[in-house]
Amino acid sequence: MFLKASPEDLARLTSAARFPRLPDGRPAVPEALLERLTTVSTEEAWDTLRKNGYQHQFEAGWFQTHPQTVLVGRVVTAVMMPFRPDLDELVNDIGASAGLSGRQNAWVIETLDIGDVMVVDFFGKIDKGTFIGDNLATSLREHTRAGAIIDGAIRDLPGIASLDQLAVFCRGVHPTAIADATLVGLNVPIRIGNVTVLPGDVALGTPTGVVFVPPHLVEEVVERSELTHLRDDFSHERLRQQTYTPSQLDREDWSETILADFEAWRRSR
Repeated sequence: MFLKASPEDLARLTSAARFPRLPDGRPAVPEALLERLTTVSTEEAWDTLRKNGYQHQFEAGWFQTHPQTVLVGRVVTAVMMPFRPDLDELVNDIGASAGLSGRQNAWVIETLDIGDVMVVDFFGKIDKGTFIGDNLATSLREHTRAGAIIDGAIRDLPGIASLDQLAVFCRGVHPTAIADATLVGLNVPIRIGNVTVLPGDVALGTPTGVVFVPPHLVEEVVERSELTHLRDDFSHERLRQQTYTPSQLDREDWSETILADFEAWRRSR
């Protein structure tokens, strides 16, 4: 059965996030915070999540349509299942009663807004698992200016790769059209590899892979990363000046002397 979480469901699911809410109930993580997240490395984000008890937020092994583009955005989830005629008929009937038409994969894209990242659990399907081609990718770009993470495939790679303001992470490329699958959930918890992904998470996709950041931890991830960058800049400067040795700086627990020097250096900047 086609399930779509209500705004009330999403507010409960992401209750730890203190941001205002989008119309669908997901946390409205501010654009400025999303922009700052683009400078965060996969390792920095992972380390902060690990320290908060989130041990399984990273997934690797992706084909990237735009390898030089960092993908950041608020997650909208969708889940597909292998085709079963009676279930598919019911889903299409439910969709028609909601005014939806066309292929079910297009239904998901029609829900997206600027700053969203579509995340699709397509159970790793490649042959006939092509959730988007260049037409739907163009629509995806217009809706989101971000992209998608698809645990399945795409088709029409040259056309997709030519689009700007878009990045897609997928499991592979195939010439077949999408078939033998049914959309069964929208904005519900899904599984991507070894990660449980919730609608309202924030995706961070880099050449290393994808980290799914719970919305209530986005600010901490950003601030810890920015502090790390400052510490690195300070360390490099002091090493060039030969003020300290590498063994004094290449550790988390700096001495009180180095900490005082760092704070004075940071204020001066």
